[in-house]
Amino acid sequence: MDLITQALHQKTDTLLCAATGNSPLKTYQLLAEVYEQQPILFEQLGILKLDEWGGIPMIEPQTCESFLQQHLLKPLQIAAGRYAGFHSNPTDPQSECNRMQTIITKQQPVDLCILGLGKNGHLGFNEPADFLQAHCHVAVLSEQTLQHSMVQTMQSKPAYGMTLGMRDILQAKKIILLVTGNGKKQVTEQLLKPEVSTWLPASLLWLHSEVECLVDQSVLKD
Repeated sequence: MDLITQALHQKTDTLLCAATGNSPLKTYQLLAEVYEQQPILFEQLGILKLDEWGGIPMIEPQTCESFLQQHLLKPLQIAAGRYAGFHSNPTDPQSECNRMQTIITKQQPVDLCILGLGKNGHLGFNEPADFLQAHCHVAVLSEQTLQHSMVQTMQSKPAYGMTLGMRDILQAKKIILLVTGNGKKQVTEQLLKPEVSTWLPASLLWLHSEVECLVDQSVLKD
């Protein structure tokens, strides 16, 4: 949280790329507390949604959209003009990704990107594979990703994902990787080795010069 407020003190119109899920939840809750004391600090903050479950209604409580609205956008009073995100149920998913890529290209560079580490090492919905997509794309979700806690309580299950690509992520000026949650000991230990592989997408962060990796100590005791 301090890293985000520091960025805002240095650049009031910071563009923040925001992940969803349990990993960044506490960070967003702390930001909401700061907002209560210093609302002026957030008046020019821009938010970019990292990814979204595809093929489900936007009003589904477990969409990334609903998460951000509840935990970040409404608490920080982010106006519509300062937010951009994927629609969860577009008629044409690829066109939706193209729309988001156009927005990203116009707004680049992202100043700060908040990421969580997936149990299989994914970032956003950039899943382990022989090669990784550079830009916004429709993602085939792995079976492990479909076991995510957000999916378990959905009335209808996502048919695909939409996400920023790895080049989009790596072009951010600064990246904060939050590692929390059960079942991540092995992937975290792999990540902490300076070995880059597309089969561990998060390992590409070793190629970036400004990454803060914050690991909950309970992860390594899992």
